[in-house]
Amino acid sequence: MKIDDFEDILYEKEENGICTITFNRPERRNALSFVTFLEIETALTDMEADKNAKVLILSGSKEGKAFSSGGYFNMKMMTSIPPEIMKELDLLDIAQKRLCMKFWKFSKPVIAAINGLAVGAGITMPLAGADLIYMSEDAWLGFYFVKRAVIPEFSLSFVLPFYVGFQKAKEIIYFGDKISAQEAEKLGLVNKVLLPDDLMPYAREQALRLIPPKGPSLSIKLMKKTMHDYFINIASKTLDLENEGLRISMKTHDFRESIKALIQKRETKFKGK
Repeated sequence: MKIDDFEDILYEKEENGICTITFNRPERRNALSFVTFLEIETALTDMEADKNAKVLILSGSKEGKAFSSGGYFNMKMMTSIPPEIMKELDLLDIAQKRLCMKFWKFSKPVIAAINGLAVGAGITMPLAGADLIYMSEDAWLGFYFVKRAVIPEFSLSFVLPFYVGFQKAKEIIYFGDKISAQEAEKLGLVNKVLLPDDLMPYAREQALRLIPPKGPSLSIKLMKKTMHDYFINIASKTLDLENEGLRISMKTHDFRESIKALIQKRETKFKGK
């Protein structure tokens, strides 16, 4: 994929070294498809090769009224994907191991500015891929995997206990309750909660502190590499297990029932099979 092919994200690079990726599918509340993930991966590759690109900010388009509503799969959309791009997609990589590992090995700081609801992959991706997470006070998080009878992706099964502890992590993914910005900050899932109008200015201010002349970008790059190195193989193994679990769970009665209940706007009746 080439940068000129991007349709799901806005990718901008500034002379000062700040780069931004804005999820830009407002008609689906900035939901992330396999194509979106490929576009993000391509942008990361471009940044890695660009010596002037120093820090990345992730956010969602204002028009989408969300950071991201999570993963998106639509057969009609899939049939419209150009063959040359389709060849680059791995539809069996449901947990998004390829992109997640790209983030784990990415040498430059990543800041997530969560400016609205962040559900499913909309929160697991920044938790795995961002070094700093800032959140609007009117935003909220949804770890809704249990509501669809599936398991988390983006190595969340490994990452979440680091943020909140083992028992709390289980509570979050077992029950899938909505988490407010204020609770997310108390749990340590985000670094700071801000007024909506202050979010992006603050994220940019922090980005500038990470790059010259205010920040020693080479030292920060080495800090990140050192902190991540030990855990890369663990994250990789976790992603394999998540892919395996997702493939199993998406064949179950409970998964099918959850989709029917969602469409019919009724309470889900699980059977545990």
